[in-house]
Amino acid sequence: MEGAREGDSAGSSGPKAGGRAEPTKLIQSVQRALRIMELVGRHAGGVTAPRIAFECGLNRATAYNLLRTLVYEGYLRRDAEGRYSLGLEVSDRYSELTRAISGPKTCGDYMRRLSVETGYSTFVARFVEDRPAVTEVIEGTRSPHVEDLIVGFDDGAHATALGKALLATLQPGDRARFLRSAGMRRFTGRTLTEPDAFEYDLAVYGESGVYAELGQFKEDVACAGVVVRRDGSPAERVVFAVAMPLSDIRDRWEPMSLRLREAAAELQPLV
Repeated sequence: MEGAREGDSAGSSGPKAGGRAEPTKLIQSVQRALRIMELVGRHAGGVTAPRIAFECGLNRATAYNLLRTLVYEGYLRRDAEGRYSLGLEVSDRYSELTRAISGPKTCGDYMRRLSVETGYSTFVARFVEDRPAVTEVIEGTRSPHVEDLIVGFDDGAHATALGKALLATLQPGDRARFLRSAGMRRFTGRTLTEPDAFEYDLAVYGESGVYAELGQFKEDVACAGVVVRRDGSPAERVVFAVAMPLSDIRDRWEPMSLRLREAAAELQPLV
């Protein structure tokens, strides 16, 4: 009803077109804004506020308030003659929708999307000349910058989630030989420097499939990784990881673990 206050819920008014039943407790102001955008979208040359108010069944005060808000947010624009047309934010949302529907086309696309969604830096690593090495990096705005974790970095596999996930794909004997050859340098007070402790760590995280290090490579930084491809020769194996502030790990571990397991499946055709 037009007399309802802005923000009041609308009651059910029966099934919508296509047989969808309208749920209860809908927000009228949102519905009205969407109806305005639908109407404006049908008028390529723009449409005036009085016409919008009339065709949407709104009083002029409500129509002007909604139009002002939509223009401010960029979803509509108003020309010098007072006619309204769709704004650039609509184009941005359409672009995002098409990207989401089509999905990422490359591993880099996927990494960028996840870094934008989470704010965390993302990494891919592989065996390069028999050593776990970082091969792709996308930095996130919420992750601490770790200057060592750049493309080509191949040290400290026992202290990084990327390295742990890759080493977990090796047979125990091959892993032991690698650790003896590479050494188990101490990076922080939390770094695992004994092979038995390292094997136990892999076994614990291997149960969930998400390997982690919590301040073992850099103080106040946590990293979690998953195996994307474990078949074939070591050179064909791929892991994916994210880095985050250590302070985030308590609240973000469960949702990030779920997201990483999803990533392991989604990235398989892209690597």
